[in-house]
Amino acid sequence: MKEKRVFKRKIYSKLLEWKQEEDGKSAILVKGARRIGKSTIVEEFARNEYKSYMLVDFSEASLEVKSLFNDLMDLNYIFLRLQAIYNVVLENRKSVIIFDEVQECPLARQAIKTLVKDHRYDYIETDSLISIRKNTENIIIPSEETSIEMYPMDYEEFRWALGDEATVPLLNQFYEKRMPLEQALRKSMRDFRLYMLIGGMPQAVNEYLNTNNLSRVDKEKRKIINLYLEDFLKIDPSVRASRLFRAIPSELSKNASRYQVGSVLNDSERKNLDEVLEKMRDSMTVNFAYHSNDPNVGLSLNCDMSQYKMFVGDTGLFVTLAFWDKDVTENVIYEKLLSDKLPANLGYVYENIVAQMLTAKGNKLFYHTWPTESGKHNYEVDFLLSRGTKIWPLEIKSSGYKSHVSLDAFCKKYSDRIGERFLVYTKDYCRDKETTLLPVLMTMFL
Repeated sequence: MKEKRVFKRKIYSKLLEWKQEEDGKSAILVKGARRIGKSTIVEEFARNEYKSYMLVDFSEASLEVKSLFNDLMDLNYIFLRLQAIYNVVLENRKSVIIFDEVQECPLARQAIKTLVKDHRYDYIETDSLISIRKNTENIIIPSEETSIEMYPMDYEEFRWALGDEATVPLLNQFYEKRMPLEQALRKSMRDFRLYMLIGGMPQAVNEYLNTNNLSRVDKEKRKIINLYLEDFLKIDPSVRASRLFRAIPSELSKNASRYQVGSVLNDSERKNLDEVLEKMRDSMTVNFAYHSNDPNVGLSLNCDMSQYKMFVGDTGLFVTLAFWDKDVTENVIYEKLLSDKLPANLGYVYENIVAQMLTAKGNKLFYHTWPTESGKHNYEVDFLLSRGTKIWPLEIKSSGYKSHVSLDAFCKKYSDRIGERFLVYTKDYCRDKETTLLPVLMTMFL
C-alpha cells in the first residue's frame, strides 16, 4: 500500500502566527489552486494546535449542513447540529472549525462575521479555483477575514520532503556571500532540475518518494492537469480557458513578446475574453506576467493588461503539459531533461520556474520589450522586480551562454532607475562588470 505523507509546509508558520496574534478576532482564508495541499496542511495544523477540530468539506457536505447557514439567529442550535453530524465535541476557545472549499457554500463564508463575533471557536477557510466574483457576487464579504495565498511546494519544501534540510540554507549562504558554488554546482543543478521535473504538487512528490519512477510521477501530474481542465469547463463552458491553458508551453516556446491569443482562438472567440482571463487568474493555476510600458518603481501603475505572458503555476505540471501529445512522458525523456541533454531549446522551462519562484515569494510579474535599432527584432527583459527606489531587471538563459544584450540595452536606456541587474542562467555565480550572473536555483533569494 502506498504511503501518503503530510509534508512540512511554510504556510504552517503563517497559520500559527495568525492564531497567536488574532486570538479569534478574525478567521483566516487560505487561497490556492486545487491539489496544492491546502486541506492537508490546514487539518494538520488543526490537529496539532487545538484540543479538537471540525472539518466541514463543502464540496461533499449534505444539504442539511449547508442549510444551517441560511439563518444565524440561533448559533447554539447550529453548533449543536454540527457536533452531532460530525461527531466532534467543540470546546470554547480550544477548538477550530475548518470550512474546506468554502466557495461551495457562500453563505458559510458570509456567516464568518457573526461566527467570529461570537468568539467561541476559531475558523479556517480554504478556497480554490472558482472565480472570486462568482463566489461572492450575492454575499457580503466579511471584514473579519485574513486572507493568505498558498502555492505549490517551493524548492526548499521539496528538499524537506526528500529529507534534506541543509541544501537551501547552504545555497543562501553562498548567495549572501556572493560566492560561486564551484564543484557543488553540478549536483546542485541536477537536484534542482529534479524539482523542475517533478514539481511541487504533493501528489506528484508523494508518488516519486513511493516509486522513484518519473513515468509514474507523470501519470499523477496528468491526473491533476485533467482535473484543472475539467474545472476550467465548469467556470468557462466555452472551452476557451482550457485551450489557453493547454497552449502555454507552445506559446512560450515561440519566444514572442506576448501570449498570442490569435494563434489559439479565432476572431469570434477572442471577444469578451477579459472575464475568462480573470477566472484563470483567480484559479491560481497560472501566473501572468504583464508588460510594463514605463519600467519604474510602482510597476503596476504602468502595466499593459492586454499584453501578457502566461505561465503554469507549477513547473512540474508545465513539463508534462509540454509533452501532452504523448499518453505518458517516458522515463528516457525525463532522464535526458534531468541530465540537461534533451536536444531542444528549453529556455521556456526556465522562464516558467523563475516565474513560479518569484510568485511564491510574493512578487507580481512584469516584463519589458521594445524594438531594436534596426526595428527587425525586439529587446526583451524577462522579469522586473521593484526593490526600494530602484528596479532590478532579470534576463533568463537556458544555458551557460553569458551574453546579455537586452539586459545591457535596458540598463543603458533606464540607467537612472536600475539597482542590481541579473542574468539568470544554468552556470555558476560570477560578475560581468555591473551584471550579476546568477544560477537559476538562487532566484528564490532575490
